[in-house]
Amino acid sequence: MNVFADAGLYSAAAPPEQMAPAAVRDERRQPAAFSAPPARQQPPPAEEEEGANDYDSDEATTLGSLEFGLHYDQESNSLHCSILKAKGLKPMDSNGLADPYVKLHLLPGANKSTKLRTKTLRNTRNPLWNETLTYHGLTEEDLQRKTLRLSVCDEDKFGHNEFIGETRVALKKLKLNQKKVFNVCLERVVPTGKEGGEHEERGRILISLMYSSQSNNLIVGIVRCVHLAAMDANGYSDPYVKICLKPDMGKKGKCKTQIKKRTLNPEFNEEFSYDIKHSELAKKTLDISVWDYDIGKSNDYIGGCQLGITAKGERLKHWYECLKNKDKKIERWHTLYIENHVASD
Repeated sequence: MNVFADAGLYSAAAPPEQMAPAAVRDERRQPAAFSAPPARQQPPPAEEEEGANDYDSDEATTLGSLEFGLHYDQESNSLHCSILKAKGLKPMDSNGLADPYVKLHLLPGANKSTKLRTKTLRNTRNPLWNETLTYHGLTEEDLQRKTLRLSVCDEDKFGHNEFIGETRVALKKLKLNQKKVFNVCLERVVPTGKEGGEHEERGRILISLMYSSQSNNLIVGIVRCVHLAAMDANGYSDPYVKICLKPDMGKKGKCKTQIKKRTLNPEFNEEFSYDIKHSELAKKTLDISVWDYDIGKSNDYIGGCQLGITAKGERLKHWYECLKNKDKKIERWHTLYIENHVASD
């Protein structure tokens, strides 16, 4: 069995890191503000004063509004979220203003790994962000069942950020390759409970498949992963990928990638070749699992998926397209789940 690792085989650029420990900011990993004595109460600046005087006890009007745009790129399987601005946000600080930022979260999904956020704007109830955040590896199948939650929060210098309001968008409302702009009033929605169980999503993996008729080989490419669940105390993982073609392949059916240190969005660009007749593939299952490497103890299972005739949805479609189209490399994104695996390798 030959193993190939060629970063030049793939042109897809790895997305920027999108997760960080709790003590650092989610998107840019900038240090949190240090504690400082509370500032004296000051009147709002001139441009804020009129909005501050309009504040009353009606929650529907005092939480404020959020304007944003969503654009799904079908070719790259990416969702671009343009956070434009907010108006009339609820005053959260003693000076009658707020230090707002917007936090994005895909539902359902692994809470930390699918969370993105904007920068924080200081001392304003009418912030103007004009910032674009991107989710990679989002398939058309995902659009039919995923919801995007946008939460506006106030950053507290003492470390306890406060929730202002939120809105949610069912992604099935979006048209492919067309940007849609929303301008909605924020709502105070009770946060949903943490997801768990064996159907919990743990990230995405980009896989390529090709059957070579010249060499009679199945070539499996492990391209990259995005939005992996954090398994280490530092808020990251040290991921690697194991692949196993089964049944009846023994040790020659097992391969693994190199380990990528301290990342939730690793880029592997490695290929693995299996010497097998095309007619036998209909009886095989390709098991793909992502693990977090730990020194001196058992490695942690992050998530996995299986491709084959017994699979469903995108996983079955990918396998079928590989069998049908010899000598053609086919790339597809797949969701990693925690189900059907043991706790260590």
